[in-house]
Amino acid sequence: MEESQFDMIKPVNLEEEMRKSYIDYAMSVIASRALPDVRDGLKPVQRRILYSMSELNLTPDKPYRKSARIVGDTMGKYHPHGDSSIYDAMVRLAQDFSTRYELVDGHGNFGSVDGDSAAAMRYTEARMSKLALEMLRDIEKETVDYRPNFDESLNEPIVLPARYPNLLCNGVTGIAVGMATSIPPHNLREVIDGVVQIINDRIDNKETTIDDILKIIKGPDFPTGATIYGTRGIDEAYRTGKGRVKVRANAEIEPMANNKQRIVVDEIPYMVNKSRLIEKIADLVKDKKIEGITDLRDESDRNGMRIVIELKRDVNAQVILNQLYKNTQLQDTFSINMLALVNNEPRVLNLQQVLEHYLEHQKDVITRRTKFELNKAEARAHILEGLLKALDHIDEIIKIIRGSENTAQAKERLMERFQFSDRQAQAIVDMRLRALTGLERQKLENEYAELIEKIKELKAILENENVLYSLIREEILVIKEKFGDERKTAITFDAGEIDIEDLIKKENNVITMTHLGYIKRTAVSTYKSQNRGGKGIKGIQTRDGDFVENLFITSTHHYILFFTNKGKVYRLKTYEIPEASRTSRGTAIVNLLQIDPGEIITAVIPVKEYTEDTFLLMATKRGQVKKTGLMEYTNIRVGGLIAISLREDDDLIEVKLTDGDQEVLIATREGQCIRFRETDVRPTGRTSMGVKGMTINEEDEVIGMQLVSQGENILAVTENGMGKRTSVDEFTVQHRGGKGIKYYRITPKTGIIVGFKAVRDTQDIMLITNEGIIIRLRVDEISQIGRVTSGVKLMNVGDDIRVVSIAKVREEDQIDEDEEKEEEESE
Repeated sequence: MEESQFDMIKPVNLEEEMRKSYIDYAMSVIASRALPDVRDGLKPVQRRILYSMSELNLTPDKPYRKSARIVGDTMGKYHPHGDSSIYDAMVRLAQDFSTRYELVDGHGNFGSVDGDSAAAMRYTEARMSKLALEMLRDIEKETVDYRPNFDESLNEPIVLPARYPNLLCNGVTGIAVGMATSIPPHNLREVIDGVVQIINDRIDNKETTIDDILKIIKGPDFPTGATIYGTRGIDEAYRTGKGRVKVRANAEIEPMANNKQRIVVDEIPYMVNKSRLIEKIADLVKDKKIEGITDLRDESDRNGMRIVIELKRDVNAQVILNQLYKNTQLQDTFSINMLALVNNEPRVLNLQQVLEHYLEHQKDVITRRTKFELNKAEARAHILEGLLKALDHIDEIIKIIRGSENTAQAKERLMERFQFSDRQAQAIVDMRLRALTGLERQKLENEYAELIEKIKELKAILENENVLYSLIREEILVIKEKFGDERKTAITFDAGEIDIEDLIKKENNVITMTHLGYIKRTAVSTYKSQNRGGKGIKGIQTRDGDFVENLFITSTHHYILFFTNKGKVYRLKTYEIPEASRTSRGTAIVNLLQIDPGEIITAVIPVKEYTEDTFLLMATKRGQVKKTGLMEYTNIRVGGLIAISLREDDDLIEVKLTDGDQEVLIATREGQCIRFRETDVRPTGRTSMGVKGMTINEEDEVIGMQLVSQGENILAVTENGMGKRTSVDEFTVQHRGGKGIKYYRITPKTGIIVGFKAVRDTQDIMLITNEGIIIRLRVDEISQIGRVTSGVKLMNVGDDIRVVSIAKVREEDQIDEDEEKEEEESE
């Protein structure tokens, strides 16, 4: 018996099990508990509370229901966690000092700004607020997807229709594993106007910029009012998704008798506990850190907040107030981190991205609602067509029905005689005698005419995107008119405050991007010039399988273009890349760019200025090349822009910034290479497919494009670890579009070519295998041999191991040389 029990024990690697279990736990917290969905701005517990209240029919016109009943239904049906966590979430949705636009209408003690907790759920009652109905409106019309609940006995919505941008209007805070979100609440009118701006621009076929949005959405609008001090933090947060805003209490200095003064505070920063704030002020007075305060009272009542601070006769009230701002939470900092789930993945989003994701959600909701209503309308119109046709032949139909033994026979004979459908025949046999009157017939004709008109309108919505946008705009403006209010939080602009770009010093930064897609910005001064023979400095700390692949110097005010294999281009200002230390790995590029799943960045191009005589030269794996003026890429939206149109089986593999007069080398994985002048490629528009750069076999593909100016030798590496250097002079210039010449002799021993780079002797090269093994070689150590040869062994690979790519290494020791070049160019 004991032996059989031991036989059931399975050995487990503890490290692997801990890693897997922790990752599973972390992802569960991130996706199913702590972070909101960008579409409806709700965490799962909030969504489930509102859906449960909807199922209980707790609409604003119905009586309140005990909170315990709501919590019980939510927990039993959808949210298998503690009742306290559900009740706490529901309470917060009902607190006018926590939620800018309450989604729960609470009845009873739901806590206070002093930190008092709500009464027990058995004492309080609740129902949905009027605005909460807009979160759920049209949910019955198949507008959102559903999934099974925790025990698969019921279905719950994955997301709510959310007919207004709740994520920004109510904000959210949440702590997950390894990440946290902190999105402030905003004014509903401003947020809806921001959505309408994007809609108007799309209808007019214009690009909306973040600057357009910032003119409309001024800043956070907290339920507790107060004043945001300065706009720099707002601007940074809205452009990058991260920032800090300084919030000050609203305080007035009032005169008193005997030439004394008092400070009266009527609004405090968001999420500050009033009771603790007053205790803090009292402690500062007691410890004599602030002198001059004679009395401190809380005169708050149901009419509003009022904290009174009485002062001595001879003190300067403004000095005392500034001391209070400095030492208490009368001035607080709200950290903004606009992290939300996009397609169930956590993403840091800027303001425009949040609005665009919401608009895409509304497009989906309205499209699905329209299809639902269209199907319903067509089904009813189909029945009405049958009824009207039946009234035209009523005598014969009555005769057929009277002569039938049962309903089934009557239906069958009607379908055979008049070609009615099954549903039409059923409606006819169910028809009452009153339908024979002239008035009832007129009603049917009127209903049919209305349905035909409605079907026409619904089809127009589905067929014309501008009509769809107009409908979204119309419906969201109704919500703005119904629920919009004035700002509660004022914004004080510092004297002389200017645009964020003017606040950022123009200086050279080092941009490093690793092979696995981590990017950072570092001041050039970090890399101090050393004498020849020095030891150097410690560089970026990358994890296994990663290394610096792109490194260049550019100004904080310059642009950086990112091209992906799908033919799209994204853009950032240098200062939008987070600054990091010299040894830091940096930020994953997916947190800065709105790239789609499966998109890989294949080229990074720094752009100092857009000029007419500068071009982008692109190459695809099917041999297409395209030259387009850089000026075509001046307006790049946050969601990216099409840089080149590609066929289904094609990818963008290389992009070069040129002056239009370079010589180009294109190589394939089966050893063919063509060299031609760039002048052979005529400039074409941004969305064109370009022209044929090289004719390749069906089973072959391009692996690289290089400019002759990039190096005096061509390095080629094969999947079996073979490679060689060949002088550029051995590649003769031809006309574009040909098959080129042989540059590598492919044999079973070599395998296909995986890397093709123009190199200089001073550079290093990385060889990367399919198992993540990396070998680093100096270029001058690789043999330089003729064009039609098989190369030499560069790396020993096993039977199942092969080289998959190569990369030129960009190292910190190049900084001095690049810096000098940058300074020369600037002079």
